[in-house]
Amino acid sequence: MSPTLRKILVPTIAVIIFLILWEALVWAMGWPNYKMASPSDLMPAYSRYWELFLVMGWQTLWRTILGLLLAIAVGIALGMVMGFSRTMRDALYPLLVGFNAIPKATVVPIVALMFVGAHDFNTVLIAFMISFFPIAVSVSIGLSTLEPEYRDILRALGASQTTIFWKIALPKTLPEFFGALKVSVTLAFIGTNLMEIVSPHGRGLGALFDSGKTNSDYPLMFAVLIALAVLGIFLYYIVVALERVFAGWAERQAA
Repeated sequence: MSPTLRKILVPTIAVIIFLILWEALVWAMGWPNYKMASPSDLMPAYSRYWELFLVMGWQTLWRTILGLLLAIAVGIALGMVMGFSRTMRDALYPLLVGFNAIPKATVVPIVALMFVGAHDFNTVLIAFMISFFPIAVSVSIGLSTLEPEYRDILRALGASQTTIFWKIALPKTLPEFFGALKVSVTLAFIGTNLMEIVSPHGRGLGALFDSGKTNSDYPLMFAVLIALAVLGIFLYYIVVALERVFAGWAERQAA
């Protein structure tokens, strides 16, 4: 079996096994669909509300991507500052850890009150706030552990700090960066849906989930959860593809 075919078949088989076990568990426990929906209950929900899934799924997706892009930009910038300066690393680390320790569900109402009516901005902001921390830390660690011999040699040859970053520091940091980005993808979805559910504004899959909860439509609620998982997997594999393009050398060296 070729590696490409294996990477497609193995996850697909794993998903099928998961769905079968889920269906078997619901059947064995005798749970009605208002207590635990089974995979067979989800298809009627998708067929009935497919237009809403398309519209609101797109709304959730583009806000998540925008928040993730913002997290990448800010995370890389902060990581560079902390990676190249021990003083800034000692100063910023406690602040970042303290900020990340605050439950974002408690921040959502504050943001919603600060920017009343700016629903798209609020959602993107929460997605950014919850996902930039791993990126900043990974870039900082990657840069701070750069061998000083490389810096000394390049400086002796007249290289600027910018040249050192682009030629040595950035390539070395890419494996850590993409590892953190895989985590940030899922965190960004969590942030988006926190805003859509905690501060509802009728947009996104979070609003569709809230509608199912209000109407006690449990198959719809579970269908939304699976749709979110599919979107998360979709973005995750986009990151994996980018990693193979820009940092595939790290995987080959490990092999």
